[in-house]
Amino acid sequence: MQVNETLNEGLKRGYTITVTAAELDAKVNDKLKEAQPEVEMKGFRKGKVPMALLKKQFGPRILGEAMQESIDGAMSEHLEKSGDRPAAQPEMKMTNDDWKEGDDVIVDVSYETLPEVPDVDFGKIKLERMVVKADDASVKEALENLAETVKNFEDRKKGSKAKDGDQVVIDFLGKVDGEPFEGGAAEDYPLTLGSNSFIPGFEEQLVGVKEGDEKNVEVSFPEEYQAEHLAGKAAVFECKIKAVKEPKAAKVDDEMAKQFGAEDLAALKVQITERLEAEYSGAARAVTKRALLDALDKAVKFELPPSLVDAEAGQIAHQLWHEENPDVEGHDHPEIEATKEHTKLAERRVKLGLLLAEIGQKAEVQVTDAEMTQAIMNQARQYPGQERQFFEFVQQNPQMQQQMRAPIFEDKVVDHIFEQAKVTDKDASKDDLQKAVEKLEEE
Repeated sequence: MQVNETLNEGLKRGYTITVTAAELDAKVNDKLKEAQPEVEMKGFRKGKVPMALLKKQFGPRILGEAMQESIDGAMSEHLEKSGDRPAAQPEMKMTNDDWKEGDDVIVDVSYETLPEVPDVDFGKIKLERMVVKADDASVKEALENLAETVKNFEDRKKGSKAKDGDQVVIDFLGKVDGEPFEGGAAEDYPLTLGSNSFIPGFEEQLVGVKEGDEKNVEVSFPEEYQAEHLAGKAAVFECKIKAVKEPKAAKVDDEMAKQFGAEDLAALKVQITERLEAEYSGAARAVTKRALLDALDKAVKFELPPSLVDAEAGQIAHQLWHEENPDVEGHDHPEIEATKEHTKLAERRVKLGLLLAEIGQKAEVQVTDAEMTQAIMNQARQYPGQERQFFEFVQQNPQMQQQMRAPIFEDKVVDHIFEQAKVTDKDASKDDLQKAVEKLEEE
């Protein structure tokens, strides 16, 4: 078996692998001898089938296996000796298309090798980390927002007209073609106008009604309505307005705090303070991480595999196109070409991706099973009622696992760098942090 270099320019590599016919024949014979003791064939005892007959019966299939194993083995041996790490799956092509049994096998191999990534002195990296405390105004605002979520409704002044957001208490009777239908009636039903809990167009017609009014609401059931006998049908709901109530936020006190699982208002304030400061800390970390990546981008230069850059640029262009054309859900659209801006961003992403991967490998950073399980559980919560199916889907999908593992790995590498870099805490206001986050989103 021979491996001859045909290309060595920058990160591009090319080789010709030659597997002789004699090597293939010897490998086939070895495989047949290994299998012979277990082979049964009519007219022969187990393990006594002649080699010539075995070769005639199974030779062509085993020849293909031997060919693939020989090429893969030669490639693995070459990579081990050379130290090359292909940036993507090497391209392999058999050059003698008219190959027949008894001929040598000649395969052309090409790939781009990953570059040598220079070391970085993390101690020379200087960063600022914003530290924001939850002030009284922020805690008060959060409490008021919570009070809105547990608001009560109180009777409006007699004769007041219902507004959007008000609650009307009604008796209603629905009819289709003049006949009542099952499930179309209720008494003392509290309906919040604007909640969109009833058929489209129903709630809007009750805006302006007063206590004691009677009103016929005319609507049509949606074509896709779950009850097939009502789908698309016109209906009239005879409504009696028994009360009009306006929303009132809950009073911010110990009783409200207990509705959110706190012992009292003071304990709820502590919980809110901790939650807000955890949010601020997360946002500040994102700002500091961007500053770190900018510093690494400037500090390190090395050659990038063109194939990785082109693939990343294409992906960026494709993603941005879909963001600008949200109505196009599939991929039935004109070919999207990457611009210079896309390529520039791709170069940064590829460089930083390779750099962080190298740093993580040298630091022996690992994503634990517990961290992966937690990440899967967190994402599974986005699919209520289908958590188990999502969990099983991820377990059976290596690509999905890699997509979830990558950001965890990156964050652990970033934390590793933070520990060695010179990071200075800086007191800041919530507004300062908000501006910094908005700047990130603009870039």
